[in-house]
Amino acid sequence: MPSTDYQQRILFYRLNQVPLYTSNIDRRTALKRLSRTAAVASLPAIMPGTTAVLGQELPQPHFAPKAKQVVVLYMSGGYSHVDTFDPKARLAREHDVSIGYEFGRKDFDRYLKAANWNFKPNRQCGTQVSDLFPHIRQQMHHCALIRSMHCDHIDHGEATLQLHTGSTGFAMPSLGSWLNYGLGTANPSMPGHVVISEHRPYAGPQIWDSIFLPGKYAGVRITPGETPITNLKPATNEASQALELNLLTSLNRRHLKNRESDNTLKARISSFETARGLQSEAPEIMDLSKESQATFDLYGASPDNPTSYAAQVIMARRMIEAGVRFVEVIDAVGACRDNWDAAHRDIASHEKYARRVDQPVAALLKDLQQRGLFDDVLVIFCTEFGRTPWAQDGKGTKSRAHHPYAFSCWLAGAGVQGGVVHGETDDIGNKVIHDAVHIHDYHATILHLMGLDHEKLVYRHAGRDFRLTDVHGRVVKQILS
Repeated sequence: MPSTDYQQRILFYRLNQVPLYTSNIDRRTALKRLSRTAAVASLPAIMPGTTAVLGQELPQPHFAPKAKQVVVLYMSGGYSHVDTFDPKARLAREHDVSIGYEFGRKDFDRYLKAANWNFKPNRQCGTQVSDLFPHIRQQMHHCALIRSMHCDHIDHGEATLQLHTGSTGFAMPSLGSWLNYGLGTANPSMPGHVVISEHRPYAGPQIWDSIFLPGKYAGVRITPGETPITNLKPATNEASQALELNLLTSLNRRHLKNRESDNTLKARISSFETARGLQSEAPEIMDLSKESQATFDLYGASPDNPTSYAAQVIMARRMIEAGVRFVEVIDAVGACRDNWDAAHRDIASHEKYARRVDQPVAALLKDLQQRGLFDDVLVIFCTEFGRTPWAQDGKGTKSRAHHPYAFSCWLAGAGVQGGVVHGETDDIGNKVIHDAVHIHDYHATILHLMGLDHEKLVYRHAGRDFRLTDVHGRVVKQILS
C-alpha cells in the first residue's frame, strides 16, 4: 500500500497540477488550494470540538457530579409566573382593584389582574400549577420549583443575555460554553454544546457564544427543518474527502508546533475534526423517522413535522443519547414577534405557547426516566423574567408588563429534589420575600450539579480571571437531593 504521505502528494497533483514530488508545500499555499475543493468548502465554519481532538485529556470536575448532561428548555419572552407556577389568591379577590402608585413610576394607577387560569395541585406533592400546564403539573413531584427567581434588567435582550451568560451588558461566555470548557464532551464526533432554535432569539448568537473562551466551546445552532445544519452532506466521495482532511490536519498540526498559545488555530483544527464527525453521526441523530410511534404519541409529535416543538425536544433527547454535554431548545414560534411576551397584548396568548410545549416537556421527563437517563441528566425549564401582577395598560385591560423582580423556573432530574417549592413572593407576586434566587445563584447551582465549583471555574482573559458568576453566586442547596 502507498504511504499516507504519497497519497497526499497524489491528491495535490490531481487537484492542483502540482508536480508530484514538490517538497515542503507551505501551509498558506496548501490552504488556498485546498479551499477550492468542494469537500472543504462544504464543511461548516467554526464548530466546537473537544480537547481530546488535540490529544489532551478531558478536563475533570472539581468533585463528583450529580449530573452528567444538561437540557435547557428556554421559553423566550417571559411567561407570567402568576398565571403559571405562583398562584395568588389576592389577585383573584381583587381583580381590577387599584393599588395606586405604590410601585415604580407615578404616571398611572396599577390595577391588579387575576390569573387567567385556575390552579390545581400535583396529586403526589401538592405543588400548584395552573391549567396552562396540565401535563407538566403531573410531573411536578419530580421537579424543584423556584418561585423566587429575580434578575437585573427589565428589557428582553439584556435579561435573555443575563439568563444565558450572567451579564446584562457585556458579551460574556454562555453557560453551555462554560460547561464545555470545564468538562469537555465525551463524544469527539459531536459538538459538546448544541442549541436548537428555529428562529433568532433575543440577543442573537451571543447567548450561545464562547466569546473569549476558545472557539471550540461555542454552541452549534441547529435549525429545525429540512436542513438542520448547512453543508452537512459531503460534496465529494468519502475517500477523497478523507485524503483532503488528513492533509489539512497534518499541515495544521505542523503549523501549530510553533504556535501552541494560538487558541484560534486550535479551535480551527477542532472545527474540522468535529465537522468530520458531524457528517458521519449527525444525520442519523437528527433522523426522527427512527423513533417509534409510541414515542411520537408520548410527545404529541409527528414524523412529518420536524419544526414542531415536540420534534425539537425529541431531537434534544437524541443529542443527549449521543453524548452531547449541553443541549438547549429555544421556544419562539416567530422569533421576537411571536413568543411568551404579553406586553401590550392579551395574556390569553399564553394559551398558544403552553399548548405547544406542555406535553413535549412532560414527555421528556417521562422518556428520560424510562430510558434510564433521568438520574444523569439535568432538565431546566426557564424564562428571562416574569410578568407584573397588574394590568400594564390600565383597568380592564389584559396585558402584563415585564417584571424582573420575581419569576418562576424549575429544575428536574439528576441531583434535584423532586416535589419541593423553594422561595416565596409577596401576596400579589410582585417581589421576593423569602429565599431569593438570583441568576448568579441559578448558575452556581447548575455548575455545582455538574461537579464544578463556580468560584474555581475561571478563565484568564485581558489580565483578569473571569467566571460565569462574576464575583457573586451561591448554590441553592435546599433544592438538591
